Amino acid sequence: MSFIANAPPTAGGGNVPLPEIGTIENDGWYPDIVLQHAREAVRLDGTVTTPRLTEALVAAVLHVNGELRDWKREQIGAGFLSLAAVPADRINRESELITHYRRAVYCTAKADLIERYRDYDSTASSLSDKKTMEALDQAPIDQRRNAHWAIADILGRTHVTVELI
Repeated sequence: MSFIANAPPTAGGGNVPLPEIGTIENDGWYPDIVLQHAREAVRLDGTVTTPRLTEALVAAVLHVNGELRDWKREQIGAGFLSLAAVPADRINRESELITHYRRAVYCTAKADLIERYRDYDSTASSLSDKKTMEALDQAPIDQRRNAHWAIADILGRTHVTVELI
């Protein structure tokens, strides 16, 4: 007889159980978003709950779809019935446009989650560590940049962003 209890499987090796697998149904033209794939792609463990991840991904889908609204209309006008049907190179048997779309959604969602979980990582030791705090401040900016670049790749634009001060 053993007195050692087996912990349930976890994501990322922590003590939080794996989330339920689910899908965010998109508008029918863009691909659906699978929560578990998103969680793995952006390295989120179970500390981000499924409802919170779902909320962030829905907001990200709405944002990215809005950014691509005019481009999508042009593609539909050209007769393409889905993002997968738009001519593009294929990588790993999938349209590069779908890869860019997912990246834009995932990075936008992660930026949102990082901003909301910043206080979660801001322990007393990290508050006194200036480098840690700077990294926490920079991470959402980096994710938003990656999302912007993915959208630019779909639109065929360069990655240059210029701001006037």
